[in-house]
Amino acid sequence: MSVDQQALYDARLELVDFLVDALYDVPDPEFVGRLLDGGLETPEAAVEDDLDRGFEYLREFVAEREGEDPDDVADDLNVEYTRLFVGPRPPVQPHETYFREDTDFLSTGLAEVEASYGAAGWSKPQSVSEEADFAGVELLFLRDLVDRQRRGEEAAVGYERVFLDEHLGEWVEDFRDAVREETDEPFYLAAAHVFAGLVAFERDLVA
Repeated sequence: MSVDQQALYDARLELVDFLVDALYDVPDPEFVGRLLDGGLETPEAAVEDDLDRGFEYLREFVAEREGEDPDDVADDLNVEYTRLFVGPRPPVQPHETYFREDTDFLSTGLAEVEASYGAAGWSKPQSVSEEADFAGVELLFLRDLVDRQRRGEEAAVGYERVFLDEHLGEWVEDFRDAVREETDEPFYLAAAHVFAGLVAFERDLVA
């Protein structure tokens, strides 16, 4: 693998890891501290529209909260995460079946997501309690596929292409728009745009 290929894989995995930390659960102080210390490098050059917008929001978040205690910042983000995604009665439910009109949780929606995981030989870690269509779980699956590609598994490219076309690509933009309507917190605006931008970038990459 060339140096450029390795760097691309590292960047892809770093973005997925950021999204898992941001969206799977409330952000912990260690993760927040890394961000405030510049732990996620954001390119200055244009990459993709949503990624670029997400990086701008992330830089805004760091500039606003730099020098603050990561525990205090994490507490604030936890409050907003809970309001946005947990509730009671959260305005945004980060689940594929919530956003798709052609399926739902109780019919074929969840089963189709689980079938995609099974076809690729992946299953949720036992420690994961969320449903298969939860954003954080779909991101864990995406991470596994990218990591398998990095290790030379060509079939993982096809699994990712199908998953992006049939699942993540079908709802991530609606999720981004819903987050934009419901919060002005730069951290979650960054996560929503990076999520949509990463999916668009990955679709181009594996097409």
